[in-house]
Amino acid sequence: MGFSMSTENLIIIGSGPAGYTAAIYTARAQMAPLMFAGQSIGGQPGGQLMLTTEIENFPGFPDGLMGSELMEKMKNQALKFGTKIFLEDVTAVDFSQRPFVVNTTNGTYRTNGVIVCTGAQSMWLNVPGENKYRGHGVSICATCDGFFFRNKEVLVIGGGDAALEEATFLSRLASRVRVVHRREELRASKIMQERAKSNPKIEFVWNTEVREVLGDGSKITGVRVLNNKTNEESTLTADGLFVAIGHKPNTDFLKGQIELDEKGYIVTQSGSSRTSVEGVFAGGDVADHKYRQAITAAGTGCMAALDAERWLTS
Repeated sequence: MGFSMSTENLIIIGSGPAGYTAAIYTARAQMAPLMFAGQSIGGQPGGQLMLTTEIENFPGFPDGLMGSELMEKMKNQALKFGTKIFLEDVTAVDFSQRPFVVNTTNGTYRTNGVIVCTGAQSMWLNVPGENKYRGHGVSICATCDGFFFRNKEVLVIGGGDAALEEATFLSRLASRVRVVHRREELRASKIMQERAKSNPKIEFVWNTEVREVLGDGSKITGVRVLNNKTNEESTLTADGLFVAIGHKPNTDFLKGQIELDEKGYIVTQSGSSRTSVEGVFAGGDVADHKYRQAITAAGTGCMAALDAERWLTS
């Protein structure tokens, strides 16, 4: 365990659109940011967009681009202006004193200011059989694993935009896609609903909850489900199961150090990136359970950078 006796000016925790935007702005302002891009926070450096296929709605790219491509461009832009990027996970922080203390998988660092952009990660069903068959038919990433289900039957669990994006993508590969939702109406945006409902390969199973993932020991064969209106149990056969039921903010390492809401998201002051601790700022999905878009994450990353710059130079 190393210890950096020198104090960093600014540490950015987490990558993704918010972290990289914060890095670009603070590096250009000569703030010498150090970013911990993470190894496992949110899955991998670059955040959830690393698991996204083509992005059509990020301004400036009318032909669309891959999520990983957009993150690579942002990363290179941050590096160009002098950001130091370490592939380390932050394991604990101490915001009770200044300089703040940030512990990572490789050492301990001191810093005058912090921007938290650790994002959120996909939630699992937590039902019997799910863990056993992860990677053997159970997935949270259609773009990563969809290829393995060409001309096969798959289930998508969820009712929001993420679920319908997964279903729409899978419909290009699978022979049949069934969206299983615990309610009788979707939460997804109107355009995503219209696209999914008009897709001949996509069907909907309403008022239904997964109770168990079934398999033959090596791969899944289907799921046992409960109709929450009739209380009837039945089995849906499938070769693949894609879980898209929501997200959990990556804030476990912050508990007791900063104000979090009941779901674990960082609480920021209205119209600002400021948190309950002076000198600590937040951007992206770690503080946003409403919009959760790449462009809003980038926007709040910019806000955090400007707020941090003003605070550190005042």
